[in-house]
This record gives sequence, C-alpha cells and structure tokens, in this order.
Amino acid sequence: MSAIRSTRNKLLGRGIALVTALPLLALAACSYGSEAKEDNAAAKVAAGSKKIDGLGSVKIGYFGNLTHATALVGNQKGFFQKELGATQAKYQIFNAGPSEIEALNSGSIDIGWIGPSPSINGFTKSEGKNLRIIGGSASGGVKLVVNPKKITSLKDVKGKKIATPQLGNTQDVAFLNWAAEQGWKVDPQSGKGDVSVVRTDNKITPDAYKSGSIDGAWVPEPTASKLVAEGGKVLLDESDLWPDKKFVITNIIVSQKFLKEHPKVVEAVLKGSVETNKWINANPDDAKAAANKQLEADSGKALPADVLDPAWKSIQITNDPLASTLNTEADHAVKAGLLEKPNLNGIYDLTLLNKVLAAAGESKVDDAGLGVK
Repeated sequence: MSAIRSTRNKLLGRGIALVTALPLLALAACSYGSEAKEDNAAAKVAAGSKKIDGLGSVKIGYFGNLTHATALVGNQKGFFQKELGATQAKYQIFNAGPSEIEALNSGSIDIGWIGPSPSINGFTKSEGKNLRIIGGSASGGVKLVVNPKKITSLKDVKGKKIATPQLGNTQDVAFLNWAAEQGWKVDPQSGKGDVSVVRTDNKITPDAYKSGSIDGAWVPEPTASKLVAEGGKVLLDESDLWPDKKFVITNIIVSQKFLKEHPKVVEAVLKGSVETNKWINANPDDAKAAANKQLEADSGKALPADVLDPAWKSIQITNDPLASTLNTEADHAVKAGLLEKPNLNGIYDLTLLNKVLAAAGESKVDDAGLGVK
C-alpha cells in the first residue's frame, strides 16, 4: 500500500506541473461552466429575508457528478438559500476542476465544490494567494471501468485507451499515478505511452465507450455506473488504494478575496453545507432522489435506477476535508523529486467550518497542519 501511495503521489506532482503549464487549455475545454437550472421552489428567496452584508448574490460552482452530492442536494432542497436569506445563490456547472479554478480566478464564481488536484494546483500556482479550502464534502466514488471483452485483468489495461475527464483533473492525475505504479510509462501532456489516456468530457464518455473509441475510463460517479450499465465492468475502485478506503474527492474552496470581504456569506454557505450533509446521511434515499432531480434540472435527464443506485452507494458524504490525504499526496510528490517543495501552509482555513460544526454540536475537523496560522 505504501508503494502504491508513493507512486500515486509522484505522478500527482507531474499532474500539478502539467495543469500549471496549461491553464488556458482547461479553460478552452470547458469555458466557465454552464448555469444551473432552477426548478425547485425550496431554493427561492423567502419573503421578508434580508441580504447578508447587503450582498445581492453569491456565485457557487459544482460538477454534475454525484461526488458533488452536497452541492446538488443543497441546491435542490434549498439548504444554501435558506441560510443566505435574500442573498441569492447562483450556480455554475463544470465538467472538471481546472476550468473551475479559472472561473474562481476570474471572479465568475466565489465558492466551489472541487477535487484535490486542482485545489493544490490553484493554490501553488498563485503562491497561496487565490483560494482557500474551507471544508470537505465527499470521499470515494471513483472507479476504473473497462470493456470486459477487451480487458479482463489489470495487466490488460496496458496498450489500451482509457478516458479521464480532463487534462490535469483529479481523476486524470490518479490514473497517471496508478499507471506508473504498474511500471508503465505515459507522457502526461500528450497521454501517449504504454497506455493511452484520452481526455474526454464526462458527458461524452459513455458514447465514446459505446462506439469503441475508448476501452475504459477512470471516472467519478455517476459516469462510472453509466459505463457499467452499458456493459462495462468495474476493474478497480480507487478507494482500495487508500488507507481506511478514505480519500478526499471533493473539497469546498473559496476565493480569498471573497472570504475576506464576505465572511458572513461564506459562513452561511458552510451552514447550508453542514445541514445538507446531515440531511443526506439521515435520509439517504430521499437525498439520492433530490440529487437526481437536480441532475435532471441541470442536464435535462435524470439517472436511471441501475446507474443511480450503485453510484450513490460508493460515495461517503462528510464535512471532513480529509486533509491528511491531501498532505500525503503533496509530500510524496516532493520526496520523489518531481515537484519543487510546494508551500501548502494556509491552503486550509477551517475556522468558519469548525465554528459552524461546534454550533451544530458536531466534532471539529483537522487541517493536518496546513491551516492559516
């Protein structure tokens, strides 16, 4: 397991460097995301509500993935809007992390649900000046799904075409790490080598699988279960590569400028997140239905039960950012000599989250020594 984590994190360093070098490519691929649709009465601003600090709106980003269930359910059930009062929650949908980081940098969003690799990249690229991780959201929910007619064992992945969501995103880096652990050489930028990495939008991946243009994919839910519904087989669950089968898949980040200027708004969003997570864990079936309803509102199509049910089971919803897993990734990349020692001090600011958790009678969470001093 130690060897797996070490090699996995060696390639993380490469992934960070790769994303740093190519931010405009990520931006061109996904622009700044698409606006979420509003079909839920619960998300409407309640009559008589007041704006927080006079702010008219807060712009929130997330992916159309079940690994972003907190954002999906919080939007659909109105948990965020309830805490924000008359400060309107406005949502943007993204395919993967690099494009969301660009949106955060440009001010197109203020707060976002996002994976660990782009969080590290965004922080280090700006020398610690553009974002903070302010909370956790989910663990797990990432799988390698393959065509069983072409791939029957892990060693068979060599020489095949495997999709990831976007150049330098969390799953892209994870797959490159795993491939290196197998002893295979892959050029991170081109994706060419002993295995071909094909960067493909999650919305397109199932069609690419059906057409035979890819042989499998390392993807988050629900894309993984969509591939299984098309006849694919889960060859590897990424959770099996981690101690206790826990690893951060979704963080909550905020623009440092927005955090400094509107801490009460950020606190309100975190209250909404904690309430959402509490409701999800207490009402898993209703929460699953709410997430699916928001996916339908955002994409125009709900997930069928044979996709939704297995996908939902593989995701753990949590307020804990699982900071030690992020820390381990960065440390191993440095020890491998593939990344100049990044200064991750201050990447976390869990002050407001721990305030919210304490008020809710819940346990505080730890920043693994990487918090604001």
